[in-house]
Amino acid sequence: MTLAKTRREFGLLIAAAVVTLTTVCTSDSAMAQVTAFRQALAETVASDRDLAAFYRANDFAPIWTGDEAGDRARRKALVRTLSEVDLHGLPAERYDLPGIMERMGAARSSRDLGLIEGELSLTFLRLAQDMQSGVLVPSRVDDGIKREVLYGDPITNLTGVTSTEPRRFFHSLAPQGNEYARLMKEKLRLEHLMARGGWCATVPVSTLQPGEAGGNVVALRNRLITMGYLARSASQTYDAALQSAVQAFQADHGLEQDGVAGSSTIAALNVSVEQRLKSVVVAMERERWLTPDRGKRHILVNLTDFSARILDDDHLTFETRAVVGKNESDRRSPEFSDVMEHLVINPTWHVPRSIAVNEYLPKMKQNPNAASHLRLYDSRGREVSRGAVNFGAYTARNFPFAIKQPPSTRNALGLVKFIFPNKYNIYLHDTPQKALFGREKRDFSHGCIRLQEPFEFAYALLAKQEDDPKGYFHSVLNTGRETLVQLKTPVPVHIIYRTAFTKAQGRTQYRGDVYG
Repeated sequence: MTLAKTRREFGLLIAAAVVTLTTVCTSDSAMAQVTAFRQALAETVASDRDLAAFYRANDFAPIWTGDEAGDRARRKALVRTLSEVDLHGLPAERYDLPGIMERMGAARSSRDLGLIEGELSLTFLRLAQDMQSGVLVPSRVDDGIKREVLYGDPITNLTGVTSTEPRRFFHSLAPQGNEYARLMKEKLRLEHLMARGGWCATVPVSTLQPGEAGGNVVALRNRLITMGYLARSASQTYDAALQSAVQAFQADHGLEQDGVAGSSTIAALNVSVEQRLKSVVVAMERERWLTPDRGKRHILVNLTDFSARILDDDHLTFETRAVVGKNESDRRSPEFSDVMEHLVINPTWHVPRSIAVNEYLPKMKQNPNAASHLRLYDSRGREVSRGAVNFGAYTARNFPFAIKQPPSTRNALGLVKFIFPNKYNIYLHDTPQKALFGREKRDFSHGCIRLQEPFEFAYALLAKQEDDPKGYFHSVLNTGRETLVQLKTPVPVHIIYRTAFTKAQGRTQYRGDVYG
């Protein structure tokens, strides 16, 4: 059933249900009605502790099936919201609105009303949680998603729907941020395109170069026209206008903006409307997983976009390229949120034990002086000479030394790192490997996030507490000493994974599914 048809029939369904419920309420004796209603309601909600407590506290008074104005308004708002769950990318079959409407229309006794009352409340609580916090449990989707979802309190939701104007309350359940609203708008746009047949034929070759002509160029031209990147044209040549359109498409898909339709650009162009729609629906679910309070100032690291951003009051104030964890089981960057507390200028690299024993110990067994930029320390923190160590006597299990790299321009962490203490030992940092930022796909690290412009990132963070953030940063840097700089106002950090996301101005952005 289309949404338009659902809306046309909505009023008739509600009117029929209200007439039926009113008839039931006036045809039974008052005492028998109350007893049968309460018993049926108590049976239906017994499995839900919060719901049972709510009804006991309110003497099993109805909130949906009564004939008071408030009951009718809540019932109407609930059914309307259920009829529109697809707007939020939620699965309509999860709530069985047709079955609910059928049972409402067939109610013939007070017991029927009690059963329906309980079913409506159970459905309401499921709907409220799904809209607020998502249908899926993140950790069950992928073990790399470490996000802790905040679930709404059932009693608070029940109290809210009974004490607030119902339509306004239901509207408040979904995320209220601009990102969610823009994703919803994109979802409707894509569904409209699907109804019209989607984009035109795919481009049947793997690469095309500016200056080429012929049928494949026409396919590229037509695809970009239907996608809105190019004005209608009869040109059969890969001319300047087509090259400019390709560059605009590349910008919106995180690709190198060279205007050449290479293999990665053609692959992105040939993704169907249906697949893009799936990305948007998934992004909406992931928005529901995030805490509503992201922080007036917060840091957003999107793993699929290989980027780190600072946002102030939902406005982008700084952005830099990033390198993320390699797509291997033990190196992927996890998805989670925490709070940045400080930065360390001229950091020492404390080599994680997994890297020390799996990467450096084998090298030192072959050559005791391998990786000479690293130093060994015993359990009491004393530096140990390599000449005094028989590396062949140790395995990954019994290797007794810590490995560290002192501050320097060659340090694996570069000259600054940004710390938001977490059990995954993930942080943002500088790197001496600058060439990697020129790559289109940037998953190379052991899990931490490397920044292309770490100094500028530090200036932006320190600007809130220093009159001359750049001068202050370099005065500390020039000492050459490891120095911890506390952020006077800690900044929330959200590491997210979005193959679809929006911009305040411009088209929706799409990225590759780097971790699959």
